[in-house]
Amino acid sequence: MKQNVRSTAVDVLLKIEQNQAYSNLLLNQAIQKADLNKKDIGLLTELVYGTLQRKNTLDYLLEPYVAKGLHKLDKWVLVLLRMSLYQMIYLDKIPDHAIINEAVEIAKKRGHKGISGMVNGVLRKIQREGTADLSSISEDGKRLALQYSMPEWLVKRWIKQYGLENTEKMSAANLEPAPVTGRVNRMKSNRENVLESLEGEGIEGSNGDLSPDAIKLKKGSLSHSSLFKEGYVTIQDESSMLVARALNPSMNEKILDACAAPGGKTTHIAELLNNTGEVTALDLHPHKVKLIQEQADRLGLTNIKTEALDSRKAGERFSSSSFDRILVDAPCSGFGVIRKKPDIKWSKKEEDIHRIAEIQLQILDKVAELLKPGGTLLYSTCTVDTEENNEIADAFLKHHPDFEWDMTFNERLPEPLKPYLKPAEAQVQILPHYFNSDGFYLACFKKKTTTGGETQC
Repeated sequence: MKQNVRSTAVDVLLKIEQNQAYSNLLLNQAIQKADLNKKDIGLLTELVYGTLQRKNTLDYLLEPYVAKGLHKLDKWVLVLLRMSLYQMIYLDKIPDHAIINEAVEIAKKRGHKGISGMVNGVLRKIQREGTADLSSISEDGKRLALQYSMPEWLVKRWIKQYGLENTEKMSAANLEPAPVTGRVNRMKSNRENVLESLEGEGIEGSNGDLSPDAIKLKKGSLSHSSLFKEGYVTIQDESSMLVARALNPSMNEKILDACAAPGGKTTHIAELLNNTGEVTALDLHPHKVKLIQEQADRLGLTNIKTEALDSRKAGERFSSSSFDRILVDAPCSGFGVIRKKPDIKWSKKEEDIHRIAEIQLQILDKVAELLKPGGTLLYSTCTVDTEENNEIADAFLKHHPDFEWDMTFNERLPEPLKPYLKPAEAQVQILPHYFNSDGFYLACFKKKTTTGGETQC
């Protein structure tokens, strides 16, 4: 039986609200379960992500119209009101009367007459009177938090770290849909041929901006293409594609990817090795390790060895100086990928950042001994928080005098990134609005070589 799109959206939003579940997983499950056409799938996705993205703004605008306060409402009623107001404010193709009628019908089916009457009354009053002017809020942190639907504590933190202008641009970028980008498997083909083949499947694309391996999609679905299934291309953000290039693997090397799942960077490293050497890919969770192996199989890579292991215990599993290069793509707050995973901004708290930063430093400390003298250690995160990024890099160098900045890192980065590099350091922070890509951080260290009691840099 075909299910109503808005009723399905309420179900998904309610599960996210109650269980802190991942929106993308629940949405995919709902699409598979409900008998929806392509147009309805698009609307369902818009309603779920849009309502989730704008949650605190919608609550702020609803609050004056709910006499007893939002906290007194049943969760499903609050979710329904949010979703309805989201459509009234942010979607221009659906008339208000249709949105209100649909909300009232859902309320009647799920609750009693009093609830449907309340929903009708709140939405009709908003239709008549309009909502508050957010631009008139005088305090910068609160205004930006509500205008761009961000937690106020996070906006204030970013203002302190990056200033008002960058914070506003970053917050605005987080509300934009992320472009779909793919990484060409150069063992099998090149960008020109892949783009031409995709065109034959009705998929339009162009060269990426940051990575020589990147293509940007303009039209069509990459994941449903035969080229994806046959391992010619991998879906990956352009910022993320910088990592393997920055690590700079050479043929036949032994490389450790310490926090590897779901395997995008692992497989890129393996491709750049041209299927030679060995990439040891670790992840804490066995089910995530399986994802890495699935990617490797799809791409035809045989030089990846996967293992479920906490990378903080890697010293117990491998001997010192085992690897030529090590990547620590560390677990992080994920604030660089908010536009892809809007639930992140509501589920994380400020104290989480301090806890994660401790784990990041522990991982770096433990894997450092596994690197050969003269070897490269690359640290990366998909966040923009300085406590998890340059402060970790500084702390690592302070704790490890046998390491220094690897200044050849700067030569390996693409030209558009050059203005964001610091001359005396091998690190770069990419903010989402710089290149319309994920917020990302990279830092590159080199282990010093020791000969006859002297350190040679």
